[in-house]
Amino acid sequence: MIHSLFLINAAGDIFLEKHWKSAVSRSVCDYFFEAQERASEAENVPPVIATPHHCLLSVYRHKIFFVAVIQSEVPPLFVIEFLHRVVDTFQDYFGVCSEVMIKDNVVVVYEVLEEMLDNGFPLATESNILKELIKPPTILRTVVNTITGSTNVGDQLPTGQLSVVPWRRTGVKYTNNEAYFDVIEEIDAIIDKSGSTITAEIQGVIDACVKLTGMPDLTLSFMNPRLLDDVSFHPCVRFKRWESERILSFIPPDGNFRLLSYHVSAQNLVAIPVYVKHNISFRDSSSLGRFEITVGPKQTMGKTIEGVMVTSQMPKGVLNMSLTPSQGTHIFDPVTKLLSWDVGKINPQKLPSLKGSMNLQAGTSKPDENPTINLQFKIQQLAISGMSLRPQPIPQLMIPIRCIRSSFMQTRGPPESPCREVLAFLI
Repeated sequence: MIHSLFLINAAGDIFLEKHWKSAVSRSVCDYFFEAQERASEAENVPPVIATPHHCLLSVYRHKIFFVAVIQSEVPPLFVIEFLHRVVDTFQDYFGVCSEVMIKDNVVVVYEVLEEMLDNGFPLATESNILKELIKPPTILRTVVNTITGSTNVGDQLPTGQLSVVPWRRTGVKYTNNEAYFDVIEEIDAIIDKSGSTITAEIQGVIDACVKLTGMPDLTLSFMNPRLLDDVSFHPCVRFKRWESERILSFIPPDGNFRLLSYHVSAQNLVAIPVYVKHNISFRDSSSLGRFEITVGPKQTMGKTIEGVMVTSQMPKGVLNMSLTPSQGTHIFDPVTKLLSWDVGKINPQKLPSLKGSMNLQAGTSKPDENPTINLQFKIQQLAISGMSLRPQPIPQLMIPIRCIRSSFMQTRGPPESPCREVLAFLI
């Protein structure tokens, strides 16, 4: 399936390559570099690039391009999902997935990739199994391997690989049994000028961190399971019981894993937790413009909005901006035309605002569209869709359910048209 894998940094340098079937020349990445030059941003590079003899499939994460080379017909999403699994595995092994960390642990990286694919086909992708095959690097293990000449490869086959539950290793023991479930949602919405929701969709996932002794069998139910649509499960979930009873029954992997992902069509159910008031105007036959923006909470159920960051890509005709924030700090880059405003925490009693003027290039015409405004933030313990889990009680075990990580994006339409806002949330 996958012939080769190339890791490319933001500068366009190939700093690691791995071949499973036959060695593919680095020159095949020239097609990728051409697509990278045509893209305005790294995220805009096409994920699938066809060449005369190969296909290049890539993902961009942690400022690194993971480029897979294939020669036969393969479902693209299958390869892309595997590349994401590779990134998650590196992050689980090394704490962070970066170019420096990969270079420092290049031997372990090659050993892990060798186990994840067998002759180009996925073999072992579960973190529990991989950690028994290839032990994670530690300072003590590195010193011992240097002195004795040994490697991180395990002496025995993983016990879970030969059982009916390959995602969980046997003999797991913990002094404190605990399980955490994080509900993370991404909301795409279109808002009209009056603030009414025109359309809204929710993409959500449930990430779990389970540390339980033995071979636990967990059961979770939803307070409102009919909200969920297009659900994708981890292999540990018993799908037949979900179809018949709408109950999640599973033997979980040990440690961190993604339990499920889902979609919610909730146009009439979404309560947007923030609002943005903006007044961006460009005067005709003038080198000055006005920029005003205010951010405030809306239907947050008493929750605090934290980590607020506002960014805006200004038109090319803007030379400089003279702004005064009521809270936080701001930076305007005259080269990239990017305005960044670090707001921090929103105080409902005193809403943060950013006001000032813009200096435009002389002789330039009025921009056809106003700039895009992006807003990122965090809200703890709040699920926009209203989805909630109901864990079945287990003696001497507490299962907290957390809703974390929120972000918001808003764009404004042309000045002559009614304001139209596009919002995206991560919860």
